[in-house]
Amino acid sequence: MDPQSTPAGKADITGPVADVNLMGYANPSQFAGGILNRLYARALLVADEKDPKQRWVFINLDACMASQAVTFTVLERLAKRYGQQYTEQNVAMSGTHTHSGPSGYLQYLIYGISSLGFYTPSFDALVDGIVEAIESAHESVGPASLHVAVGEVLGANINRSPTAYLHNPAGERARYRHNIDKEMTVLAARGSGADAAATAQPRAVFSWFPVHGTSVNNTNTLVNGDNKGLAAQLLERRAPGTVAAFCQANVGDTSPNTLGPRCRDTGEPCDAVHSTCNGRVAECIGRGPAWPDNIASCAVIARKQADAAHELMQREGEQVSGAVQSRHAFLDMRGLVVAASPHTRAGVACKPAMGMAFAAGTTDGPGAFDFKQSDTNGTAFWRLVRNFIQKPSAEQMACHAPKPILLDVGDMHFPYDWAPAIVEIGILRAGQFAILAVPGEFTTMSGRRLRAAVRDTVGEAWGKNLTVVIAGLTNTYASYVTTFEEYQAQRYEGGFTLFGPNTLDAYIQEFKSLAKDMVDGAPLNTEDQPRPPNLLSKQWSLVPPVVTDSVPWGSDYGRAVEDVEPGRSFLPGDEVRVVFQSACPRNNIRRGGTFLTVERQAREGAGWEVVATDDDWETRFAWGRHRSLSSESFATITWIIPNGTTPGRYRIGHQGDYKHVFGWTHRFSGYSTEFDVAGEGRGDERQAPSSIFSTLRQWCAKAMAAIF
Repeated sequence: MDPQSTPAGKADITGPVADVNLMGYANPSQFAGGILNRLYARALLVADEKDPKQRWVFINLDACMASQAVTFTVLERLAKRYGQQYTEQNVAMSGTHTHSGPSGYLQYLIYGISSLGFYTPSFDALVDGIVEAIESAHESVGPASLHVAVGEVLGANINRSPTAYLHNPAGERARYRHNIDKEMTVLAARGSGADAAATAQPRAVFSWFPVHGTSVNNTNTLVNGDNKGLAAQLLERRAPGTVAAFCQANVGDTSPNTLGPRCRDTGEPCDAVHSTCNGRVAECIGRGPAWPDNIASCAVIARKQADAAHELMQREGEQVSGAVQSRHAFLDMRGLVVAASPHTRAGVACKPAMGMAFAAGTTDGPGAFDFKQSDTNGTAFWRLVRNFIQKPSAEQMACHAPKPILLDVGDMHFPYDWAPAIVEIGILRAGQFAILAVPGEFTTMSGRRLRAAVRDTVGEAWGKNLTVVIAGLTNTYASYVTTFEEYQAQRYEGGFTLFGPNTLDAYIQEFKSLAKDMVDGAPLNTEDQPRPPNLLSKQWSLVPPVVTDSVPWGSDYGRAVEDVEPGRSFLPGDEVRVVFQSACPRNNIRRGGTFLTVERQAREGAGWEVVATDDDWETRFAWGRHRSLSSESFATITWIIPNGTTPGRYRIGHQGDYKHVFGWTHRFSGYSTEFDVAGEGRGDERQAPSSIFSTLRQWCAKAMAAIF
């Protein structure tokens, strides 16, 4: 039995691109100031051919992680339109883990401190976009077949905590070639039946591969989807009409900075155990393949994923055949008892707490002060600070040992809960393909153990060639999950494993129970399950509103204050830069729209056509004020002209909204002086390519030259 599927759900979730902290690095000084490319929700809906009521929908988000508050609100919106067709039992929303998206949408306090709390426009953009993507998928369900292919992607990730990985048993490690997962799994949806003509081009390509969204570092101010967001754009350009999603897997200890961590001052390798240089974590920084250019490094990692997915989607792959099922459970992790089994050790999960190593950060984004990874003691000073904030009980410290607790978030509830205690897990299955929806960042070996446990539990009930993928950061966010052995090392990942050393075993036990119920056809019982709190009504925010915008006397919004030189002609590879008098982008986030256009005159006097927007990697929209707290602002728009650009007359446009002192907003637009683009490039290293793939080939060549 072939499932039917639609991959047609895609919608903008970009949110505010100014004055809002970027989510992921917890850097309180990293505020958005423009766009590199837009963020999207991409929905894949799978329904049983014989019983369409048996269905599930998986949504991939260009966001750092999913949010329990977003999940609640999306399901409420869907219930109003579709009744009980979409519930927590069959909807999974997974974040790509870009660290360059707007923050302010998570409901637990600890994840919003560095971002000045909750911010409604960030939250609304996510909810509106997710609902729009699901609605689009729902309205276009049609006959389709699903195909699975698996391949290896090399040079796109490394293990950023290899010393912790070595704590795993040698015999277990010997079963794997790498200390990081290198496999990409692609699920492609193709037309079938009356729609057989569409089989040559997949309607949707959803891939799972573990690599952190940290190619673009914590000094960046431009909103973007990092390597997975760009990979999706690349593949969708290469295969027009296909919805391409690059989903996150067991990402916990992965890094895209493939040249490894080096000391910023000397260039020498960092101390491997503590990730420090002369005792300081701030000096130990991971380097991407095109270091020191983070944007170019991002493009290299994106290209590797896009090329792999493209090659895999062209294979016929194994056709998925079998039932469509889904199952979900809420888990109260506080005191959850784990029984010994072939896949778990006996133990108890703890109330949530965060360790000293958490504050050290990682080589992708170091922390501050004198914190360091692999710290099982802490310092007297930070223990004093901890005890002032919330002193953990002796029982709590013993439960989390050897983690030295920094923040005892399980007992911190003012002004509302600091961390989740009730999390959620889920399984989405179509024939011999299954997605394990996890609420955090599982390390490499944690993911391997979880997949193996589920496979052993279901046996051949779901097919002899069962493919199991992990979808990380799904529906809610509960930080990291390490193996028991890795936890002992107390690297960053262990310090951020909220529920103590038995966290992974607790998840494995509950996933096995969920899988067994699905195999046995056990009736769904949600009455006895705990329910997480909905904290939306309690959220606080310190993000200041936009008071007003202004321009200098005699000027206008949208005026080019630094314009193209009149009569100037450009070649592919040149950079066109224009600075406009602007206003705060938060006045209108333009979800589904753009703050800039690159336009070409169709023919003499026949109007203009848009050839690029702020969603294109070749453009940059950078916004800011010349002075702090000024009501005047400027937008710098840059276009790097790609090879293959049609010769002709061009102009750069800027669109925005300004806020009057009395509160109302008005739209404005402005244009640069017209300029010409000739037909041939410069033929040097500044030359832009005819397509973004050519750009990436050029960047790859530079990266290899830098390495060797």
